[in-house]
Amino acid sequence: MESLLCDEIWLTSPVTPDPPCRAPMQPNFDIYASSFYTTKQDREQALAICMRQELSYMPEPEYAHRLRFDDMGISRFRVIQWIIKSRSRLNLSLETVFSAANYLDRFISMNQWHGWKYWMVELLSVACLSVASKFTESFTPSFDEIQMEDLEHSFESSTIQRMELTLLQALGWRLRSTTPYTFAELLLWSIDSLQPYLHQELITRVTDLLLHSLSDSKFLDFRPSVVAVSAIRCCSEELLSSKSDASVMTYLTDFIPPEQKDDLARCQKIMELRMTDPLYKIKVCGNSKYCPSSPITVLTMKGTNTCDCHVNLSVSKMQSGSNINFRSNLRKRMREGH
Repeated sequence: MESLLCDEIWLTSPVTPDPPCRAPMQPNFDIYASSFYTTKQDREQALAICMRQELSYMPEPEYAHRLRFDDMGISRFRVIQWIIKSRSRLNLSLETVFSAANYLDRFISMNQWHGWKYWMVELLSVACLSVASKFTESFTPSFDEIQMEDLEHSFESSTIQRMELTLLQALGWRLRSTTPYTFAELLLWSIDSLQPYLHQELITRVTDLLLHSLSDSKFLDFRPSVVAVSAIRCCSEELLSSKSDASVMTYLTDFIPPEQKDDLARCQKIMELRMTDPLYKIKVCGNSKYCPSSPITVLTMKGTNTCDCHVNLSVSKMQSGSNINFRSNLRKRMREGH
């Protein structure tokens, strides 16, 4: 289980890791564009494949609705923000972040989550990020590196490995997820009518908006393609002139099937509201409200308690008896003085 790499055919190529610095990273699709899909026809064929399979990589029906009326919604928000923040800390690709979030949502949606504790969600999120990095990164972080910051619990390697196996079995080893980022990557490189500087700025804004939307469960109501097109439309309207905007909008409008146009309008409206939020102007990664905290909200570790527990994280679609024996470090933290 130390390495879960296998020979799969990917719709998107791995992104070369950024240099080991902690500055906010900019999206870079150049390697993908030049080395994998060399023609627009290749990208359009890949888009058609993604459209056919996107429903099979979505969470179970009613998942988003249930999250909005359950404490799990808060837990999900917290761990998704941790996954996003881990990207800059561990120099992970965008594909890894969106894949990890997809694995987490699919797994939780299969499970009757009543009775889950927050440490269970943290353990699952560590496993999701670990598995995603093993399948998308050239260099994968260790379990200790993944857990280095911002978690309330830390887990032994054997515990994380068991959770990885439970996750893989639940997902049927179907890890080539189709996410909003998958569509955004392909669609943005299919838009070839823009000047290079406008094209790069559009990529940056769309990526920021999709990251900002990742922790909002409302967007789980929509297909990944709809979320991606909504983000591109919102950013295009804000950035581009009417002439260039018209050609982009025509391409995007033709891409979405007629029966999904109502969903597109609803999704775009929600996304436009997100863009008016003053907090959206702060980067999701880097200088974010989530990293780092202000002095008033900084928490420091004060001692460590260790306990041995057993938990059953088996899901309704798996065989019963998937017990995970884990040892967690509960970090008791106290607020610093004002």
